[in-house]
Amino acid sequence: MRNKERACEECGIYSEKYELSAKTSKEELLSLIETLNKKNSISGILVQLPIPKHIDEETIINAIAPQKDVDAFHPVNVGKIMVGNYDFVPCTPAGVMELIKESGIDVSGKECVIVGRSNIVGKPQAMLLLHQNGTVTICHSKTKNLEEKTKQADILVAAVGIPNFIKGNMIKEGAVVIDVGINRMDNGKLCGDVEFETAEKAAGAITPVPGGVGPMTIAMLMKNTVKAAILNKTQQ
Repeated sequence: MRNKERACEECGIYSEKYELSAKTSKEELLSLIETLNKKNSISGILVQLPIPKHIDEETIINAIAPQKDVDAFHPVNVGKIMVGNYDFVPCTPAGVMELIKESGIDVSGKECVIVGRSNIVGKPQAMLLLHQNGTVTICHSKTKNLEEKTKQADILVAAVGIPNFIKGNMIKEGAVVIDVGINRMDNGKLCGDVEFETAEKAAGAITPVPGGVGPMTIAMLMKNTVKAAILNKTQQ
């Protein structure tokens, strides 16, 4: 959240932060969201996840007005991503696509493998790669012969949430490897879902952790917020 606040300041975007107690009730949180939904000076709303277990996450996400949902988690925005006619894209998958684009990598016809099927990263990432004519495989905890699948990838996106899970021997020579994971080790250091030292030897291009996808995620949040401001102004 500190990084998001700092990014807003750097971009000249006005922001408000509400730090609520872990004991906050569902009704109180819903009331705050409704107030922000109606507030013309606010273009984008995000609820930092995870939230306390006594509050249903889906109910909270669904309460955010779709046109202010800069995280793109609302079912309306998820559905738009599915059909390819979207206003907002979840920030991390959007950041991955921007990295691919800026690196001059053509997705069309490539074998794209995603390890992870979360609603926040894995599923929307698959749709975005598919919209760019990639041939997409989603792998998860029940996937058999995972290494066989990952070694077929021209573009491999690791979003499984397990430190150093993807090893160098699981990567096709010259593949593009994008590490979405961010995990804190016992020694306090951060690492990704990819074992960088071994993966780097096989990969043609690879993102580091930290400093790879993370900054792109925040940049895409700023982009979504600007777009939301334009959309909301048009609809007022």
